[in-house]
Amino acid sequence: MEFLSCFPGWSPMACSQLTATSASRVQESESEAKVDGETASDSESRAESAPLPVSADDTPEVLNRALSNLSSRWKNWWVRGILTLAMIAFFFIIIYLGPMVLMIIVMCVQIKCFHEIITIGYNVYHSYDLPWFRTLSWYFLLCVNYFFYGETVTDYFFTLVQREEPLRILSKYHRFISFTLYLIGFCMFVLSLVKKHYRLQFYMFGWTHVTLLIVVTQSHLVIHNLFEGMIWFIVPISCVICNDIMAYMFGFFFGRTPLIKLSPKKTWEGFIGGFFATVVFGLLLSYVMSGYRCFVCPVEYNNDTNSFTVDCEPSDLFRLQEYNIPGVIQSVIGWVCATHRGKRSGCTPSRFTASPSPPLPRSLAPLEDSLQVDSNEPLKSKTLPIPFLAMEASWIALTASI
Repeated sequence: MEFLSCFPGWSPMACSQLTATSASRVQESESEAKVDGETASDSESRAESAPLPVSADDTPEVLNRALSNLSSRWKNWWVRGILTLAMIAFFFIIIYLGPMVLMIIVMCVQIKCFHEIITIGYNVYHSYDLPWFRTLSWYFLLCVNYFFYGETVTDYFFTLVQREEPLRILSKYHRFISFTLYLIGFCMFVLSLVKKHYRLQFYMFGWTHVTLLIVVTQSHLVIHNLFEGMIWFIVPISCVICNDIMAYMFGFFFGRTPLIKLSPKKTWEGFIGGFFATVVFGLLLSYVMSGYRCFVCPVEYNNDTNSFTVDCEPSDLFRLQEYNIPGVIQSVIGWVCATHRGKRSGCTPSRFTASPSPPLPRSLAPLEDSLQVDSNEPLKSKTLPIPFLAMEASWIALTASI
């Protein structure tokens, strides 16, 4: 330990007093550091030993009393099941109310998602007192919604827009107005820049625009799918709902292997079971819905009745089709097609046609002559009237599971 040295010419008494003073100060600093170290270690130990906050039980009291005799595992099962049925019933009611109610609900969900994401950025950087951050964020949301919903109204309510003079003017200059509103917001952002926080403000500016791209654009496409036919709205959402339910059920009964550390209760068994169940559900649901015009026809606004109508001739996408099987696949799978009286009756794997069979009775000999393999015509196979949307069921199942 080093102490202050005495300057030449100092008396021995002054030198000894200086040495004693420096020594006492060093001892005091060491004792304070020791106390501070003990305090820090004590606080760390207390933080580690402190119990984690337990989430509040939001289960209705009626269900708690009715399921009080069950274990926590089966109680959770019944609570989830009852609430799932209630939400599915609410989903059916919303669909029954029509496209306008669905469009309003999509817009409400969009605003809530935007609020959640913007709040994350604000909570992280609110200590910097960035001017107009939240104001500009909501202003840009208003501008983007004005642009997208204006395009939707112009496309699907064209007769109504042309009938009303104010709407006709807004429709004519819609894109110019949208661009002007965005330029006003950009100028407000430039005026709000603070010299010490340029980088941070541009970061939050990008945060807002990425949020708009993800949330608003996605909701706009959902609304477009809604007006192109209810099947394009119902099937994807139903596949997500089915995947969530079936993944929980397979995980509840068969789950043994953890899937990811982020969610310890998710299992590989639930992931795989939910995936295949969603694929089957998507195929069946799209097959059933494709037979009803109210689901496959675009939603159109009737100017005479001031209401939405769903009536059209279903496109070929929702009808039985015949597809040519490429020769490469034909050679790989070895399928052959039989014809009866010049008409194709179906395709059969070659392993069944090549297997020996007992001779037919004499009464059925003409039928045996009429059944033959025609190798000159292209190989075809009839398919079920399943729309192209059902082909996406596997992708929806995979993404929803993750």
